[in-house]
Amino acid sequence: MSSAESVRVRAPGKINVFLEVGDVKDDGYHDVATAYQAVSLYEEMTATAADDITLEVSARGPVDIDGVPTDDRNLAVRAARLLAETAGIDRGVHLSIVKAVPVAGGMGGGSADAAAALVACDALWGLGMPTSELVRLAAQLGADVPFALLGGTAVGTGRGDELSPALARGRFDWVLVPNEIGMSTPVVYGELDAHRERHAVDIGPAPRVPAVAPEVLHALRQGDAEMLAASLRNDLQAPALHLRPDLARVLERGESSGALAGLVSGSGPTLAFLAADEESAIDLQVTLSAAGLVALHVHGPVGGARAL
Repeated sequence: MSSAESVRVRAPGKINVFLEVGDVKDDGYHDVATAYQAVSLYEEMTATAADDITLEVSARGPVDIDGVPTDDRNLAVRAARLLAETAGIDRGVHLSIVKAVPVAGGMGGGSADAAAALVACDALWGLGMPTSELVRLAAQLGADVPFALLGGTAVGTGRGDELSPALARGRFDWVLVPNEIGMSTPVVYGELDAHRERHAVDIGPAPRVPAVAPEVLHALRQGDAEMLAASLRNDLQAPALHLRPDLARVLERGESSGALAGLVSGSGPTLAFLAADEESAIDLQVTLSAAGLVALHVHGPVGGARAL
């Protein structure tokens, strides 16, 4: 492959339609079992040849980017560096990200940026790496990065980065309600651990071996929104709502305004409401917007990080 002067890539945010969390391990991490769905809210990245690896960030829509780092703390910068080191090349890139996925919102926006950087730099530098190698590098960057690279619908185990595709038929319509105050994933996991510690006598000593419920996979296979609504689950929802009681009121509003079901997306604070169909989702979006909330209509599943 020959290198290009500039490459544009987009990568999707995700919703965890099911997330079961195992016990905390000695290394501080948790095994999880999750069902991911990539949705039509995209990060867009332009990669341009440069002498060094640099990054700039802007926003589209109601996304607060004040806290987004543009140095080596940013996953996209680390992705570009990792790819260059792996390929054994001394090349630079200027990455320009237009963010639409909420920051620290439980939708994997940073992971989408990292996936976009891998795809963009691979094309810009003319590397032609196989997808399997990009997925391997993605897993080194973060648990959600491999899924942002592949998209669609998948089951994630281990830390969420061991992926197996899940059959999904049809389209699922969602209304997202982001929140301007982000949440820290480690803090939410810590609250879950503290809650379990407090109630250890009630639940007994048996270790949790997380697994995705069969009814979730069946609902995805059937493309059945009502069946999926009945089986949505997120073990991080209770700790997130404990930390942020204001989110519970928004969940109740959405569910009383026509949603089939609502849940906290990932570690929060974005709320995802599943609608029966596109028309119902638009009605729900209008209702929530009229109540003064930011409401975004998206659908899934969609593909992963792709050059435009």
